[in-house]
Amino acid sequence: MTLLNAAITGVQGWVPEDVLTNKDLEGMVETNDEWIRSRTGIVERRILKGENKATSDMAVHAVEALLKKTGTRKDEVELVVFATVTPDMVMPDTANTLCDKLGLKNAYGFDLKAACSGFIYALTVGAQFIQTGMHKKVIVVGADKMSSIIDYTDRATCIIFGDGCGAVMLEPTEEAVGVRDSVLKGDGSGRQFLRIEAGGSLKPASAETVENRSHFVFQDGRPVFKSAVRGMIGAIKELLERNNLSKDDIQWLIPHQANKRIINSVADGMDFPREKVTVNIHKYGNTTAGTIPLCMWEWEDRFKKGDNIVLTAFGGGFTWGAVLIKWAYGE
Repeated sequence: MTLLNAAITGVQGWVPEDVLTNKDLEGMVETNDEWIRSRTGIVERRILKGENKATSDMAVHAVEALLKKTGTRKDEVELVVFATVTPDMVMPDTANTLCDKLGLKNAYGFDLKAACSGFIYALTVGAQFIQTGMHKKVIVVGADKMSSIIDYTDRATCIIFGDGCGAVMLEPTEEAVGVRDSVLKGDGSGRQFLRIEAGGSLKPASAETVENRSHFVFQDGRPVFKSAVRGMIGAIKELLERNNLSKDDIQWLIPHQANKRIINSVADGMDFPREKVTVNIHKYGNTTAGTIPLCMWEWEDRFKKGDNIVLTAFGGGFTWGAVLIKWAYGE
């Protein structure tokens, strides 16, 4: 069987209107603007507010705009792969909820849960359906309403996260562009450092888990920082070596927007020019599965057809990896 290439033919992002600034957080926890900026690089983040507003609602905005941008009819979409750790409900999956809200009648979908690495995992999975010829139009979404799982009395985590969504269209091509290769990794022992302890089958929701605030994100920052830098650099190096590429062959590095110091450490560890590293953490904070597609959306007009682009991420659990893309459009 001849494998096709899975090209990204469009990218779109969406963030809520409401802004949570560092100044706002000064009135909520013991922190200050200088402390937050110096340690994370974050100035503000977006928060999805309003009754009955969930992760799928952000995706509706992003995917509607993506369909229009790519000239895609709703009945042409065959599959939605939705990366999120903040699904609308535990069941059903948010992907099919999104399909229902948008009227994607010929599409099915499923959620993929890999924390901050969710988008690169989902992109790799979605590409398989294109490359094997099973589907011709696949939408990959990365979105999280992190404000729904953050403890706003915990200054270690509440300063970091925001809400946002990004989505890409995947289509087949015989050109040598698109998703070229992926290096994906995992280490379940990392759950002791970054997790949400309750709400699953291990510790179902109870009065005790709510009282103990066990449904919020817990993070032990120091080991996460070290593992993130080491993991992403290792995955990028393996990806480049496997494809006989050097850092000089890469036009853009799109890292997960976890922390500005992590981003800089990865770039410096690869000796990669910072002007070729996409950064928007100052505006949105860490939107988990949303960060990489949001960066792709904001930098889209700078990408040229044929550019080699590396995506890299690290997430709770632990999950991490890197994806090599050859950009499929642009002047």
